[in-house]
Amino acid sequence: MAPSTSSGTYDIGIDLGTANTLVHARGKGVVLNEPSVVAVNAAGDVIAVGAEAKRTIGRTPSGITALRPLREGVIADFHAAEQMLRALMKKALPTRRFSKPRVVICVPSGITGVERRAVIDSARGAGAREVHLIEEPMAAAIGAGLPVAEPVGCMVVDIGGGTTEVAVLSLGGLVAAQSVRVAGDALDAAIIAYVKKKHALAIGERTAEDIKIAIGSAAWSPVAEDEDGTPERPTTYTVRGRDHVGGLPRVQEVTEEEIRQALAEPVDAIVRAVHRTLDECPPELSGDIVERGIALTGGGALLRGLDQRLRQELGVPVTVADQPLDCVVNGTAKCVDEFATLKGLLADAKEPPRRAVRRL
Repeated sequence: MAPSTSSGTYDIGIDLGTANTLVHARGKGVVLNEPSVVAVNAAGDVIAVGAEAKRTIGRTPSGITALRPLREGVIADFHAAEQMLRALMKKALPTRRFSKPRVVICVPSGITGVERRAVIDSARGAGAREVHLIEEPMAAAIGAGLPVAEPVGCMVVDIGGGTTEVAVLSLGGLVAAQSVRVAGDALDAAIIAYVKKKHALAIGERTAEDIKIAIGSAAWSPVAEDEDGTPERPTTYTVRGRDHVGGLPRVQEVTEEEIRQALAEPVDAIVRAVHRTLDECPPELSGDIVERGIALTGGGALLRGLDQRLRQELGVPVTVADQPLDCVVNGTAKCVDEFATLKGLLADAKEPPRRAVRRL
């Protein structure tokens, strides 16, 4: 489908995430996937955005600060968020002809009225002509291909960078939902704290994320071996950091079992959020979930063994969605591409939140 040019505007969808921001342009697909990072100087002026800014984390000279405008799924720095949105929208829409787009932005389900207003004002300040919001679990469910508009219950657990969104959906709405501020960032922080306590080694966020991706797990699983006896995946990771006592660089090897212990507390919090949501679910929809199972989306869905852990704890089928990293932006994109049909799933910028979602 070619983008409409009759009004001189260009519809775009934005997955405004704590870790990454993805931009979908109608008729073009996902045109941008950048880290949600901004580098600013002492005067508060933005000097780099996205991947360029992320490369400066932990390496900036005095007078330059690399920061994340979003924390735990909401805007923590209004000015930096507006500048980041402006820069990313400019990258996505380089032609001045489309300088006033209609924007659909994905936000956490437990976002407050003040936080919603911050998102809307940031987008309008960045040049949006019209702003619509869609709740993150709804976008994730649409992107995962769940039948959200049908009179059946479906359940999605979206584990992003700042929040984990758990929701039961039916007939185009959220029936029961939990929004917990435990997700990818909390997993990284748990690894940082564990390595510091157990090995007296200071590491940064990027190193913690690398460890999580390489050997992080939520449940034990056997490691298969090749014909020559070599494990198919690593079970140890060599960490480079700063000795917390002596202050000198040091190398330390950590094991998969250690990192599983480090991640136990945030993983338990995610499991409890899913359990509470199931407790609030009406009996009829609970039956649908037992039959259809739970879909895991977001970057956290890739944590090894998380689906196994949830199946063991809840006794419900759990599957990881296809391309879990892209489910939210794909759901937002569908609302952009089929705006007239799916407009009912969006929250108009002028209206208050449609429902209260418990946020923990």
